Amino acid sequence: MEIRVLRYFLEVAREGNITHAAERLHITQPTLSRQLKDLEAELGKKLFVRSSFSVRLTNEGMLLRKRAEDICEMVDKTEAEFKALDEITGGDIHIGCAESDGIKHLARQIKALQALHPGIRVHLYSGDTADLAQRLEQGLLDFAVIAQPVDLSKYNYLELPGADIWGVVMRKDAPLAQKASIRIEDLQDKPLITSRQGLREDIPKLFGEKVDSLNVVATLNLAYNGSVLAREGLGYVLTFDKLVDTSEQSELCFRPLAPTLETKLYIIWKKYQLFSPASQLLLERMRANFNNQGATETTL
Repeated sequence: MEIRVLRYFLEVAREGNITHAAERLHITQPTLSRQLKDLEAELGKKLFVRSSFSVRLTNEGMLLRKRAEDICEMVDKTEAEFKALDEITGGDIHIGCAESDGIKHLARQIKALQALHPGIRVHLYSGDTADLAQRLEQGLLDFAVIAQPVDLSKYNYLELPGADIWGVVMRKDAPLAQKASIRIEDLQDKPLITSRQGLREDIPKLFGEKVDSLNVVATLNLAYNGSVLAREGLGYVLTFDKLVDTSEQSELCFRPLAPTLETKLYIIWKKYQLFSPASQLLLERMRANFNNQGATETTL
């Protein structure tokens, strides 16, 4: 299976039309059709359902599209890293990020690094810990910022300064908005909205044996989307502070949980990982600056 052919396949999958894809690839339509048929023969599976004017992916084609996108992304990242080996002034850094106000500490180090090396580019990918860990294992990310304890058997890490405070985002005219803080008992019969990671890991810790009786009406992976649901009156969002607009002009407000619940933020990378020059420079800055601010690193 050639990378070139996978790129052809992806272009056809995106265009939904072999003729248009051939034009974008600057090859003839018969050549592209033959390459696709050879790919189907190699895999022993039908990848497209063809009609007069378009093609659509089969289930096997959709599986290959996901794999091909990861493979081509990894190839592109590897090529970029080798090109940057002698280019200390530039290069690409790929970072996966959980949603957190604590990302500001990372942003400050990136800003300082780019001031010294303007050719360095940073690419952020948002997701929950499971998604970020998978992409880190696949080599698609250099670093990941997560909001849960670190698996010390797989990763080295730095602890970022500060911590995220848990609370509830709701409409300002919601009954619980009159309270200065929210206790777990206040939410027992309320429609709740939370992240999928939170529902798997954090919510059970908060509610203990009462978790099965919660009325979770929606899950998500972006706090902004949760704020839209809350604004439309669908429920109360369990989330970190400072992720959505709760200013005086907003229809929403944030109330912290009582007793206070905080979550630390960690930036992780694979053990024995070889970094590009750009990624190594960022790591050195983070080690120096985060450790000076009380952060910790482990390489156990």
